[in-house]
Amino acid sequence: MTAIRPVEWLGDRLMIIDQTRLPQHEVYLELADVHQVAEAIRSLKVRGAPAIGVAAAYGIALGAQQIETRDPEKFRREYQSVSAEIAATRPTARNLFMAVERLAAAVGKAGGVIEAKEAVVDEAEKIHSEEIEATRKIAEFGAALVKDGDTILTHCNTGPLATTGRGTALGVIIEAYRQGKRIEVLATETRPLCQGARLTAWELKREKVPFRLITDSMAGHFLKESRADLVVVGADRIARNGDAANKIGTYSIAVLARENGVPFYIAAPSSTFDERIATGAEIVIEERSADEVTHLYGKRTAPEGIEVCNPAFDVTPARYITGFITEQGVTAPPLKI
Repeated sequence: MTAIRPVEWLGDRLMIIDQTRLPQHEVYLELADVHQVAEAIRSLKVRGAPAIGVAAAYGIALGAQQIETRDPEKFRREYQSVSAEIAATRPTARNLFMAVERLAAAVGKAGGVIEAKEAVVDEAEKIHSEEIEATRKIAEFGAALVKDGDTILTHCNTGPLATTGRGTALGVIIEAYRQGKRIEVLATETRPLCQGARLTAWELKREKVPFRLITDSMAGHFLKESRADLVVVGADRIARNGDAANKIGTYSIAVLARENGVPFYIAAPSSTFDERIATGAEIVIEERSADEVTHLYGKRTAPEGIEVCNPAFDVTPARYITGFITEQGVTAPPLKI
């Protein structure tokens, strides 16, 4: 089986797998400029906090390559516009802003335009390789928490598609299975965009990991009936005190897991931790289009002319989190990275 390569730098363009077309169609897109990369991030063609960070870095690098000036001051002005376009795509994922900041620092250290263009590509490639290595370690550390015979509940999509590497929560699950542990997965469909049904199910099926797809509202039932031994999910931004933003619905699962004595773990690389914010109350929650709630797979499922709320994420307080699985190991909150 070939490895999934959701984001790949081709030197003068960026190739991604269009996650909005899965699982029916495995379509790869070649993005030729920063505007196309920004649109791909905004429209969820590429998604998942680590993958967003990698794509953002390459998008900025692509935009920088296409700035046609040798004047350092003019280059920096145009570079700011490129960087700002990427930064405006999605507000919640910490990895996106980590990429913006790291590439800006690389440009700031460069002596001239040619050096700056080389520096942003080098830094983007470094971010990519770091995420791949981080998810390898996360998978290995997390798999040690999984016992033979465990059933693991997970939410949203956290595999290679979301990370460009082994995966975070799903990487843990796949690694445990590869180690020969007899496990089963309960994967929530993850409304409103069904990343669990479309993407997690696709990745688990590729890996031949035994799993069952459930609706989001079934999670409490399975936890109460002792049919899940642990919960492992990912995160998009984690505050200094350990509060964590993840796909909407995560908070509910965390509370239900605590009520029923089921361990609840978050798997995330250090790039997802935001030391600048004290608590989850400071995390900006992205509000997305009403169409994502009123329509399913392009078909309207709700009456026209109704009001809709569509927050893409919620925040789970640190008290509900048993531990964080990072590339540095497993630890309880709060966590200093």
